Amino acid sequence: MNRHFRVSGSTFLKLEELGVRASAVLRRAGLPQAFMDQPRVLLKTEELFALWRAIGEVSTDPAMGLLLGTETKIERFHPIALAALSTENFGAAIDQMARYKQLTCPEEIVQEKDDEEWSLQFRWLLADDVEPPVLIECCFAWVLSTARQGTGTRLSPLRVEFVQPRAHIRTIERHFGCPVVAGALRNAIVFRAADAQRPFVTRNAELLGMLAPQFEEELKRENGDENFAERVRIAIQQKLTGRRPTIEDIADALHISSRTLQRRLQEEGSSFQRVLDEARHQLARHYLNNSVLELNEAAYLLGYEDGNSSVRAFRTWEGIPPARWREMQRAQAAS
Repeated sequence: MNRHFRVSGSTFLKLEELGVRASAVLRRAGLPQAFMDQPRVLLKTEELFALWRAIGEVSTDPAMGLLLGTETKIERFHPIALAALSTENFGAAIDQMARYKQLTCPEEIVQEKDDEEWSLQFRWLLADDVEPPVLIECCFAWVLSTARQGTGTRLSPLRVEFVQPRAHIRTIERHFGCPVVAGALRNAIVFRAADAQRPFVTRNAELLGMLAPQFEEELKRENGDENFAERVRIAIQQKLTGRRPTIEDIADALHISSRTLQRRLQEEGSSFQRVLDEARHQLARHYLNNSVLELNEAAYLLGYEDGNSSVRAFRTWEGIPPARWREMQRAQAAS
């Protein structure tokens, strides 16, 4: 997993075009002014969050995230986004972006689909703080921009869900063309399940055939450089959905035997139980920071049989109960 976000210099150019002084944003975020003159900068998760918080604080437009996430100039699309636009439909485009996103940042696109709805969430894998609202809105606007560019239609989702309240709900509803739910259990953009099959008028098999092999080669190198325990942790988090995955579950997901998994973790000085605890700890912080889940609901999602087991584990990790930790984080975010 890439541990840094690659931020294009065009981000600062677009800020200036939208009337926001990039120098003021960088100063507020505590980042070097020299970033404005670089074609690409690498940021840690906390630096990325600081940048987006600063954008929200410096800009006088509450909809700045929507404006930054909406792109009509194809020349500004990242190669991964161009590859996505070259696929056959909206669902394939999201699959493409979700697969290759790990090449550019420690972030996941999480998809959930049933017969009627298809929801997309963004998960920042190394985040300790609550993601800035302006960043969430930018990500959702980017998804919508990709959908509308690809389908050549004014496609709208069923709804957009936010954990935190928004003062500009009407503006967001106009932008997405759907209801907005504030105070939800998650941050998600929800489409109709059938929207995944919407064909793309931008389909370009020749371009995709040129780009995809390059990304696959990069992905192979990235996975080769990544430590094995990190791969196991990510696999565990993807399967921590209401039950504790076994070592056999994770070995199957990584296409190796459970004996090989144990041996490789031992070679790195780790163990399956240790990586499981790390995966749960990181997800626990994410759930408590970025949702209004009840503590027993979070415990269920972390694969604990009861809330007491979850509380004991959290005390071991953080030294305080989860309810107290959540209160402290919210007070810090509000200050």
